[in-house]
Amino acid sequence: MGQAILNVTGLCKHYKGVKAVDGVDMQLNQGDIYGFLGQNGAGKTTTIRMMMGLIQPTSGSVKLFGEEVGKGGSAVLRKVGSVIEYPGFYPNLTAIENLDLHRRLMGVKNKRSMEEALHTTGLWEARNRKAANFSLGMKQRLGIARAILHGPELLILDEPTNGLDPMGIKEIRLLIQELAQKRNITILVSSHILSEVEQLATKVGIIHRGVMLEESTMQALKHKNRQYIGLQVDDFDRSQRLLKGELGIRDCRMEDDGWLRVYDEGQQPGEMNRLLVREGIEVNSLVAMKDSLEDYFVRLVEGGSQPMRAESHAEDIARAGKLGGVARG
Repeated sequence: MGQAILNVTGLCKHYKGVKAVDGVDMQLNQGDIYGFLGQNGAGKTTTIRMMMGLIQPTSGSVKLFGEEVGKGGSAVLRKVGSVIEYPGFYPNLTAIENLDLHRRLMGVKNKRSMEEALHTTGLWEARNRKAANFSLGMKQRLGIARAILHGPELLILDEPTNGLDPMGIKEIRLLIQELAQKRNITILVSSHILSEVEQLATKVGIIHRGVMLEESTMQALKHKNRQYIGLQVDDFDRSQRLLKGELGIRDCRMEDDGWLRVYDEGQQPGEMNRLLVREGIEVNSLVAMKDSLEDYFVRLVEGGSQPMRAESHAEDIARAGKLGGVARG
């Protein structure tokens, strides 16, 4: 495990009685790709804004590279690059002109850093195009190019694939992996797209209604996820009744992905298959499977209660006092 470079302890942010973030603890170690997971409005962006010193916490602390942010530690933010919410640019300037402006504002003397950042993000050929003519995916990559211009050790990306098509999502995922592997940048990426985080992250933090429900390595989460037997049959209701009635299976459910899942331990797939076929049910697939990160997330977030609407937490905060958007590299 690498050295701890980000420590968040008891972080809280309250707006007129609404707890946007409530006692969050996090730790990023050098070399991590940290997946910060939560539904829209769960408190991810508010937490990130406090990490970057953009808003002050109600209580708690953020330490970057051992220095507390907001208490004489602002200089340490130069080791961090970030894209928070949607990246903003001067639309009538070209990509390289936007980067050059940022380079001078940041005091980066090496002009070749712009070329390196544009090559890394796949935008070198588009360097002389105006930002106004960039697609959303290109703007996200330009935002990342701006964020890495000064050679940060930590990169914070807030929903970098939001609104992108599948190809754009893949491009951002590959770029994040390249930055981690080839540039040795530690990365925190917030997202509500769990399938992407599952392919990227070495560590995961799950936040819900401002509360951190769990923080774990991805390897540990995969070990925790339950194994089950998945069936695709032509009569789900009758199959469930037979499996429960004849074999005494208790945890058997139909999921939205079209699979009938049997979670009871000790069940024999062959015995289930023989029973269903004997009763005239067509079994198209029967395989041993394992819960995905999405399955685990839903189970953890719902926790036996009613599922939260994706916007509800954000709506609570908006009623208490609307936050302004910031794009910062």
